[in-house]
Amino acid sequence: MPKLNEITGEIKALHTRIDGVEKEVASLRSETMTKFEAVEVDGRLTGLDAKVDVKFDSLRNEMNSRFEAVDSRFDSLEARIPVMEKKVTA
Repeated sequence: MPKLNEITGEIKALHTRIDGVEKEVASLRSETMTKFEAVEVDGRLTGLDAKVDVKFDSLRNEMNSRFEAVDSRFDSLEARIPVMEKKVTA
């Protein structure tokens, strides 16, 4: 019976080691998934950042265009003021 007890003890030790390896594998899997999720989120944020940059550039260009149009109208009005002043004083 001593040999049977030794084999039983070795089997229990193997089960314990297998359980430990399974826990390590689960831990590594979890860690890997966390890293993949972080990379995925980082990729999404990079994409969103690029989209926001494009929108801001578009908005900036549109605002510059409108300011230039308003500036042009003011220049036109400023050019007309002396003519209007002459008409009023005449």
